[in-house]
Amino acid sequence: MGNYYIKRVISAFITILIIASLTFFLLQLIPGGPFTRERQLPAAIEERLNERYNLDKPVIVQYGIYMKGLLTFDLGLSYRILGTSVNELIAKGFPTSAIIGGLATLLIIIVGVPIGIISALKQNSTVDYIVMFAATIGVTVPSFVIATVIIYFFAGQLGWIPTFGNSKPLWWIGPTIAVSGYSISFVSRLPRSSMLEVLRQDYVRTARANGISEYKVIFKHAFKNALIPVITYVGPMIAAIMTGSFVVERIFALPGMGGYFVESVTNRDYTVTIGMTVFYSVFYIIMVMFVDIAYSFIDPRIKMDS
Repeated sequence: MGNYYIKRVISAFITILIIASLTFFLLQLIPGGPFTRERQLPAAIEERLNERYNLDKPVIVQYGIYMKGLLTFDLGLSYRILGTSVNELIAKGFPTSAIIGGLATLLIIIVGVPIGIISALKQNSTVDYIVMFAATIGVTVPSFVIATVIIYFFAGQLGWIPTFGNSKPLWWIGPTIAVSGYSISFVSRLPRSSMLEVLRQDYVRTARANGISEYKVIFKHAFKNALIPVITYVGPMIAAIMTGSFVVERIFALPGMGGYFVESVTNRDYTVTIGMTVFYSVFYIIMVMFVDIAYSFIDPRIKMDS
């Protein structure tokens, strides 16, 4: 197992370098530059800026400088936010995005998984039809629609929650629900289909034939195996929602990573774009590794190659 993790770490490191390299060179293909504006800067000022950020050097030299910084965990300076490093922007935006993502993850697991299990146990019943209908609607409604409805009804009409901000617990309710809406609907379908498949397996029939109580059959034998597709989805999902949702953060006026990332693309702030991409990639790879580890705990038949 030790060799397996060493291989995964090496593979993850190489993957991150490839992602950073591809992002760097693809951004170089975009016409213009970070200081290209509708109103052109004086040539002398633009020349000094290019010199300040090493943009006057050949692309391969710029790449070497950036990769050297990346290997020392220095993601460089923002081209548009003067005197601010990408590390500082991540440190500023990630806590907000992580809180929303963390609360959304809890809501998705607490609501989505039990609903899916109940729907499977009551297959073809009224409860099952209602859950599946709601789940089908949920996966088709975009997060910005959910956010707008929350602001209009629960904040504007009813006044139950604030419309923006993040300094009080109530202010996290709206963004959390908006971010988790799609995933709750999607996750509820996963344990349902998986549980129905598991309940048809021979070992479940054998357990029932041996007189084991239905409670033990479901929660001791079937439930854990039904969670495998949920974990497969939830791992990458956590990386996605904890690194920021631009639409939801913009609607609720939250200073998260999603806003910084989209603005960096719009403003051609290359260092921020690459830095955010690398940060998300690292987070994503870590979550995938956790999913692999979780497999072996849930299902002993799944073993890590040594």
